[in-house]
Amino acid sequence: MLNYPATSSFNCQNTRFTPPPGYTLHPSSLTLSSSSSSSSSLHSSSQYHQNLPKVIAYKHTHFNISPRTKVLKVRCSQNEPLKVMISGAPASGKGTQCEMIVQKFGLVHISTGDLLRSEVAAGSEIGNQAKEFMNSGRLVPDELVTNMVIGRLSRDDTKQKGWLLDGFPRSFPQAESLEKMKIRPDVFIVLDVPDENLIDRCVGRRMDPETGKIYHIKNFPPETEEIKARLITRPDDTEEKVKSRLQIYKKNVEAIVSTYSDLLKKIDGNRSKDVIFGEISSLLLQVEKEKETEKSGNISKLDSQFNKSPSTKENWRGIPTNLNNIPHSREIRDYFYNDVLQATQRAIKDGKTRVKVEINIPELNPNTDVYRIGTLMELVRVLALSFSDDGKRVKVSVQGSMGEGALAGMPLQLAGTRKILEYMDWGNDGAMGTFINIGAIGGRDVDEADDIFILVAPQNAMGNCIIDDLRAMTDAAGSRPVILINPRLKDLPASSGIMQTMGREKRLEYAASFEICYQFRLLYYSGTQYPIMGALRMAYPYRYELFKRINEANGKEKYVILSTFPSRPTGDEVNDAFEGKTRDQVKKASGFWGFLNSILST
Repeated sequence: MLNYPATSSFNCQNTRFTPPPGYTLHPSSLTLSSSSSSSSSLHSSSQYHQNLPKVIAYKHTHFNISPRTKVLKVRCSQNEPLKVMISGAPASGKGTQCEMIVQKFGLVHISTGDLLRSEVAAGSEIGNQAKEFMNSGRLVPDELVTNMVIGRLSRDDTKQKGWLLDGFPRSFPQAESLEKMKIRPDVFIVLDVPDENLIDRCVGRRMDPETGKIYHIKNFPPETEEIKARLITRPDDTEEKVKSRLQIYKKNVEAIVSTYSDLLKKIDGNRSKDVIFGEISSLLLQVEKEKETEKSGNISKLDSQFNKSPSTKENWRGIPTNLNNIPHSREIRDYFYNDVLQATQRAIKDGKTRVKVEINIPELNPNTDVYRIGTLMELVRVLALSFSDDGKRVKVSVQGSMGEGALAGMPLQLAGTRKILEYMDWGNDGAMGTFINIGAIGGRDVDEADDIFILVAPQNAMGNCIIDDLRAMTDAAGSRPVILINPRLKDLPASSGIMQTMGREKRLEYAASFEICYQFRLLYYSGTQYPIMGALRMAYPYRYELFKRINEANGKEKYVILSTFPSRPTGDEVNDAFEGKTRDQVKKASGFWGFLNSILST
């Protein structure tokens, strides 16, 4: 083997990689050797040094080091650039958000208006054809506009930097043409602003004819009286014309939403530009992370099946279908495990210390069939192994028997849970017993070495309350994160009603102190579990998403997003969304979907 100087480095897909301090690089065999020992080296032929950490090098040169992993790996990957579509009504602030997206993520901004002007100015064949239509006052045909967009997307800069498609496609034929060319975004962002706000923004706009600067009589008034005196109203900014443009926009969005329903993310555009961009930025960073995870998963199949982000055969951008068919496939279970994991990781990273996961699908609902506690245990295992991969010491806690004497017992769903956890396969790298330990719920089971606590379905039993033990545990944990998985902390009073009357207010207040970091529940007709009418999903830090299930040909189905909400929607809000009511319409307290009031308020 040829030895190279310790400062050697190599290029991996245009990225310079220099070994960590204390290691020598041997490019001829892709070998890293520890400078602390002349005889210890790691080869691509699977020779291992027992004390080396795990090192992964990506395109952006970052390292993931796990102190308990014995294998040192070097990976080179070219991250796929972002592909984004954005849509918004006139005056929705779409232009401002596009500028901020381009500035932060470096995407190539593509708008059909700019393309048309560029092609016409260049005198290209497409530009001359478009000019003929424009000069005669006719709309440029879909086919011509689509060809311009496809041509622009084929250039090298968009392939390298990614693209931001602004306000296109606008019709179903345009969307269909892109689909045929296999041009599809990673995410389709829609800025959602109430009509009355959009009308106010447009009607209140004024333009300075000397500078071209845009003002607003209320939100952004001119600096001086001299400027104010010369401001004019643009011809398109009358209420009548704004309403007409809004109708055209809505018609366009309705035509294409079915094509991108699985990619659609509605963003509340009725906030400050920085708050809006903060949500968009978080969304795009999440998409980037998912693409990176998928790419790294394709490069190497050597990782454990319990890796930090469990991979699936199919990454749904919306939600999986056929959720009433049980048992669920491995792909569907992995989808939910990964969805919960990412939301929980984001919450913990943001400093949340009291969080809970509420996921109610047939396969994860032990209340229906006790055997499904095993699927819940799989979810717990994914979370525990992921945090332990980050070097955290995880305490997985299961409540024990409550009460005394003849009243002693525990919920049926949790019977044998601890044994299931002990017998589960936790991998071959010694995580269980070192980085992961199993304990009970209570202050006595909080050890100084514990970094994070995962509590398995803590719940009250008839006449007995887990709250005191739970409170003792969180008090002992201090600022360390505590994660509740499918808790049921409502009172279950005994015949004496003692739980119902003594300290109930404080118990409910404590239970509510845990912030939801992930929620998913299916929505049914009242009193049934078939058919599924829709679903409600929230993954921290994003908005609540309301989906409607739609039957398709050949027995297939799909979920279409109806609306998003900044907080957990009420039954009335869900009713209105299913009935197609807009936010400015008067809401009714009852109706065909009235049964959802009681479901969503629990």
